[in-house]
Amino acid sequence: MTRPLPPWDPVDVAGAAEGDRGAWDRLARTWGPTVLRWCAYLGGPRVDAEDAAQQVFIVVWRKLPGLRAPERFPSWIFGITRRVLSDQRRSAWARRWLPGVQPDRHDLGTGPERRAAQSELSERVAQVLDHLTPDHREMLILCDLQGFSLLEAADTTGIGLNTAKSRLIRARSRFAEVARAMGLDVGGAEEPIEETAPGHAALAGERRP
Repeated sequence: MTRPLPPWDPVDVAGAAEGDRGAWDRLARTWGPTVLRWCAYLGGPRVDAEDAAQQVFIVVWRKLPGLRAPERFPSWIFGITRRVLSDQRRSAWARRWLPGVQPDRHDLGTGPERRAAQSELSERVAQVLDHLTPDHREMLILCDLQGFSLLEAADTTGIGLNTAKSRLIRARSRFAEVARAMGLDVGGAEEPIEETAPGHAALAGERRP
């Protein structure tokens, strides 16, 4: 299941920046799962996703009073996540990969054999993602795993729409290349992106009637 940005209120951002604990608690509850997924997807095999997510919110708490445009919070917190992950990848002690590529998903209805197979597949997908450049990995994860529109992904990462589209095309192509080499079935991973409306895009073959 893909997940776009969580519903959030810029008023909570402004309130938390002014020291409102209630606003901060709402902000942390709203964005915690998203930040954890970013850390798990983008961190790579040497990063502890939970530790990285906690560090992100430590930085957010410290720097939030300096954020002058609360409406820019999504791209701002994504930028902090990027920097924290970069620091952690350089740290020798950050070596443990959070099992699976979807840390907030727990399927309690499956048996141990299926859970083991899912865990193995998750590890292999994580290995494929680790072969992508950071820019390509970000775009693939935001659009194809997190459910962002191309416009949302471009805005979150601070790049132009055309650049985002180019990165996503290249990311899908590289992902498919590496995955096939590792024996994974990637299906339509290389399907082209087509404009469906100004500022929006979709995979060919996935357009709604």
